[in-house]
Amino acid sequence: MNTQKTLLASAILAAISSTAHADTSSAEPQGADPQGTGQVQQVVVTANPFRSTEGDQILTPAKVLQGDELRDKAGSSLGETLSQELGVSASALGAGASRPIIRGMEGPRVKMLENGMAVSDVSGLSNDHAVAAEGAVARQIEILRGPAALLYGSGAIGGLVNVVNERIPTTLEPKLTGQAEARYSTVDTGKNASGTIDGSVGKFALHADGNWRNADDYKIPGTRSIGDPDSGSGRLANSFTRERNVGLGGSYVDDWGYAGASVSHLTNLYGIPSAEGSRIDQEQTRYDIEGVVKAPFAGFENLKFKAGHTSYEHAELGEDDAPEVIFDNRSTETRAELSHLPVGGWRGTFGLQTENTHFSALSAEGGPDTVPVTRSTSQAGFLVEEKDLGPVRLSAGARLEHVKRQPVTGLDRSFGLKSGSVGAQWPFMPGYAAGVTYSYAQRAPATEELYSHGPHDATVTFDIGNPDFRKEVSRNVELSVQKTAGLVRWKANLYRNKVDDFIYGNVTGVLVDEEGNPGSDLRERIFEQGNATIRGAEAELTVNEHGAGWSGRVFADTSRGKLDAAGSLPLQPADRIGASVGYKMDALRAGLSLVHARGQDRLASFEGTPTDSYNQLNANLSYTQKAGALDLTYFLLAKNLLNDEIRVSTSVLKDIAPLAGRGIVFGVRAKF
Repeated sequence: MNTQKTLLASAILAAISSTAHADTSSAEPQGADPQGTGQVQQVVVTANPFRSTEGDQILTPAKVLQGDELRDKAGSSLGETLSQELGVSASALGAGASRPIIRGMEGPRVKMLENGMAVSDVSGLSNDHAVAAEGAVARQIEILRGPAALLYGSGAIGGLVNVVNERIPTTLEPKLTGQAEARYSTVDTGKNASGTIDGSVGKFALHADGNWRNADDYKIPGTRSIGDPDSGSGRLANSFTRERNVGLGGSYVDDWGYAGASVSHLTNLYGIPSAEGSRIDQEQTRYDIEGVVKAPFAGFENLKFKAGHTSYEHAELGEDDAPEVIFDNRSTETRAELSHLPVGGWRGTFGLQTENTHFSALSAEGGPDTVPVTRSTSQAGFLVEEKDLGPVRLSAGARLEHVKRQPVTGLDRSFGLKSGSVGAQWPFMPGYAAGVTYSYAQRAPATEELYSHGPHDATVTFDIGNPDFRKEVSRNVELSVQKTAGLVRWKANLYRNKVDDFIYGNVTGVLVDEEGNPGSDLRERIFEQGNATIRGAEAELTVNEHGAGWSGRVFADTSRGKLDAAGSLPLQPADRIGASVGYKMDALRAGLSLVHARGQDRLASFEGTPTDSYNQLNANLSYTQKAGALDLTYFLLAKNLLNDEIRVSTSVLKDIAPLAGRGIVFGVRAKF
């Protein structure tokens, strides 16, 4: 760590020296400047109703990954891609399945979106289910919390992640634009090719994208299980992935707005590195339509309509590749949003959302079904508003929602949900701002939390739900302060989230068979409710984050999740500190980052193994050259350079499935 501090200090001094001539007192927007023109592009958060920039997100703390930063951090899963962002960890079940965890919140409390619409997979049900959204072809990935999350669902009390790929184009490109990338990774002999292309014919805008990934079992530094040489070493068995994804879209664009449609198809066969060696064969087809009408009525800025239908299925395969449980989800979602011009100083968005899903997890072998066929419907109305009151900016949101769940066998349930949020931002001096946000949210129990009663082979559990569960009620207070201007910028957040009737899976220690009778095959996991409190803090400092020359970053985050009457919540993230240094000038770009995670021994009553501390050292190097009309970028990424044995506390397989060891990624990217 002393070497890291010296590097960072040198970077800060060099950056200050190289930009001493610049006026650092202005609040310029953050962004990238790939041509070195001195003009900084705005980073717009598309999931925010006000489409404000990343630096304005004090009421809805946000991070936007795009451009070179996104390409450097892109992994084989969305969780891996985001795992080093402030307040974000990952579930980490091999290369194929890793879902983002925000501030210790996981599963249905973190909503996954694609272009502002629900991904509609089943990744929120269990950590072994991959997110059906591909980061390799994304233009940007957004992490969002706060009042704006109310637009997308009352249950997103942890936050949301929005993958923006713009398969429905919104503008007309004067000529063909796009990019293609190929990369090879040594740790898993992985091969990945992806690309996007956009163009137009008259007033019709067209888009296509695709991704192909083959990765074998990855190398691990030591033995599979801690201190057990008989558990296997070399490569982590069943950590492979085989993914294919293609998307097509088009729209009609005119002065009044645009209207378009898209279709995408995903297949993904990947392993779960459990002792049983499960495999998951995933397939999803998605159809979307979207339209925006500018100034539809007097006093209104625009009208946006979206509708999507998703057909999702995955089979959990046993040792003989025969299906054991088949998960099926058919979902249709509609959204209508109307943004109004300022009224009494207030500007905002209100709208309606509906969702109709049919979900099941049925035995393929004639045994008990994990989750019966269940129809769920929801209807919601939402409103998010913002107003400047002198120097103070106010933000408020409200959502009313009705959710109904109807299983083919069992008890029908209905939930009326009321959620709201209010916050204020005060720029107490030029370039500095402080804020406070209070959110109240209610979440309906998910289908699996109510009706599960069967084996889940990939997690080696027999899941038992409770149809009498009450809705969760969350009360969250957050304090924020940040420096938003100048060469050196920073932010810090404190939060406390009190959740009544928090739903969690309690692994009882009882062993049962596939029928739920006493046996030795599966661990009994009973969904239970209890009051919980999550507290945490985050801080980040950046130097010359997007400018040319030297740059640096330091960050730290911590969270504590406890059940009021039963100790720690399960799968809580470790405390982390990290630092990075980068250099960017003309065609050359390089960087080095180190994340240190402390040992984590804050365990739930049924968790038995703490995780040790680890150091994750990564590096990147790239060079860009012109080749006719192409910009060719040759890049090298080094991951876990120290070859440290990394076991993350947020993984249910931490005892037997460490993260990958040292690996080098070689690649080339062409832009036109």
